[in-house]
Amino acid sequence: MTYRFARFLLDDDTRQLFADGTEVRLSPKAFELLRILIQQRSRALTKAELQDRLWPSTFVGETNLATLVAEIRRALEDSAQDSHYVRTVHRFGYRFVAEVREGTPTAAGAARFCIAQGDRRFFLSDGTFVIGRAPDAAIQIDSGGVSRLHAQITICGRDVRVEDLGSKNGTFVGGQPVTAARSLEDGDEVRVGPVALRFTVAATEQTETMM
Repeated sequence: MTYRFARFLLDDDTRQLFADGTEVRLSPKAFELLRILIQQRSRALTKAELQDRLWPSTFVGETNLATLVAEIRRALEDSAQDSHYVRTVHRFGYRFVAEVREGTPTAAGAARFCIAQGDRRFFLSDGTFVIGRAPDAAIQIDSGGVSRLHAQITICGRDVRVEDLGSKNGTFVGGQPVTAARSLEDGDEVRVGPVALRFTVAATEQTETMM
């Protein structure tokens, strides 16, 4: 499930937060708190309930929760005084107040984009996908001219960007070197070292519901 609000996207499956297609780092506990607040946004949550869900069977002080809220507000460029996202309910708890659109994968799956290397196909949805020789690379390319962590593709909604990860032989789009994060369009050729890949928009789309 994905949740969109303003220029942000929270991906529940990959546990990532994006702002305009760029990943925003959150600690695991801060991410979980933001996820809970978004999912339960129809009501305000007490501090006690949030503490129980974040630290079950463990006693923690209220400052731990306040620290996580402050981390979330920094990530969202929000403030306690003029909050657009996480609002403090005085002497009670917190509530998420922004309008949210939920993304639900179609029956065919969440993949909306494709990277092809010859007959091989890598289907992608929202998230960050590393291209390289490393065994755990999302798009694994077994070629001596490809670095272990060569490049990465970041997808947020319809915004798709590729960036080089300091590879030895470079990353290119349409024959032009990628020196900063660059947008991809349907049909673009992405070359990582000597290996040519083709980026295309897949047939499936996410259906978004306003909530």
